[in-house]
Amino acid sequence: MAQVRRRIVGQDDVIEQVLIALFAGGHCLITGVPGLAKTLLIKSLGEMLDLTYKRIQFTPDLMPADITGMDMLEEDRATGLRTIQFVKGPIFANIILADEINRTPPKTQSALLEAMQEYQVTAGGDLYALDRPFFVLATQNPIELEGTYPLPEAQLDRFMFNIVIDYLSAEDELAVALETTSRDQASLETVLSGADILGFQEEVRGVIVPNNVAQYAVDLVRSTRPSNPDAREFVKNWVSWGAGLRATQCLLLGGKVRAAFRGRYNVAIEDIRALAYPVLRHRVLTNFYAESENVTVESVIGRLLEEVSEPTSGLS
Repeated sequence: MAQVRRRIVGQDDVIEQVLIALFAGGHCLITGVPGLAKTLLIKSLGEMLDLTYKRIQFTPDLMPADITGMDMLEEDRATGLRTIQFVKGPIFANIILADEINRTPPKTQSALLEAMQEYQVTAGGDLYALDRPFFVLATQNPIELEGTYPLPEAQLDRFMFNIVIDYLSAEDELAVALETTSRDQASLETVLSGADILGFQEEVRGVIVPNNVAQYAVDLVRSTRPSNPDAREFVKNWVSWGAGLRATQCLLLGGKVRAAFRGRYNVAIEDIRALAYPVLRHRVLTNFYAESENVTVESVIGRLLEEVSEPTSGLS
């Protein structure tokens, strides 16, 4: 984290959430207006890790084969023999920057689904395994609606976190402005290999989740569902669809990494609460009534964090 901070100023929570997703084996959707260093953050991450890195610029005319690769007819000049060879696309890398993912149609967006979930690509009836670790970081601009295609719910659910980058404080903005317009630019050192990351991903699963923490995560996720018989009235009024089981899994696994970052051997309720917004904000869908009353997803999550009670302590 210290390496990334040399280049990214004032976004400590964002940096931590990206690293939590990386070490948990998840993927990130990063949302923010232009000029807040979304792309720079991901590029910096690629520099400090000994991993292959590819950037895919999503545009309306991008096709699925432009991402996954395609079969090409190749001819041996010496023999004249023609063969069909699969030419791998940019998806075959360890870190993928899917830049402005909401600028391409759903057909092309869905080309990432199999890779993100199954760590493989199907092309021409053949399966091609992706190298691990495999980490997708997608960016989207929340303010430009013309020429954009909202991500389908199935695609959104593949992202462990939806991380929102906000404006910097006045002090941090001044520091960034001075640093980025100076002659000297911060350089990053390579600090981790792919084997290191895979080893951490395996070790972190051994972090203990006490029963009360697991129960709190389940209660919090279930409280987002308007179909739940015990749902609160404001959830029934404002939410059309709540979070599923994958949200609970992301809360617990992300909590394990966050606890490990802090030198703890067990997950605490504070870890679950700290990750509630990035885990739930893209999995809870508000309805027309919420929009008409200026109720946001964040306000619904915040209210649930206030009202969902914490179970009594107890280790698993």
